[in-house]
Amino acid sequence: MNKHKSIVYAAGIAGFALALGGCASKGQPPESDLQAAESSLQQAVAADAREFEPVLLNQAQNKVADARELMEKEKYKEAERLLEQAAVDAQLAGARAETAKAKEAAREINRNIETMRQQINQDQ
Repeated sequence: MNKHKSIVYAAGIAGFALALGGCASKGQPPESDLQAAESSLQQAVAADAREFEPVLLNQAQNKVADARELMEKEKYKEAERLLEQAAVDAQLAGARAETAKAKEAAREINRNIETMRQQINQDQ
């Protein structure tokens, strides 16, 4: 039983060392993630997220800025995670903005329908 514990312990240490070594490697700058995040931001801005979801859009922009700083420090894995989050935040901001605009358009259509109904009822 003691020998088994030693083997498990040694395997655990080896696994931890490998994981730590993997995290320590610099890897490649996440340029494609940066481009994807910036593209998502542009689409969100085009969808009027500044008007309808300014907080979420701002968070996405801040994450991209933070990721750029991490990339300068060669912390590519951390930067990659932030850029993925930023892209999702920007996409969500854009989707929420589009939803808000669609709801606003539906309310306007319903108001117009109600106005027409009132005019028809008055004419009768």
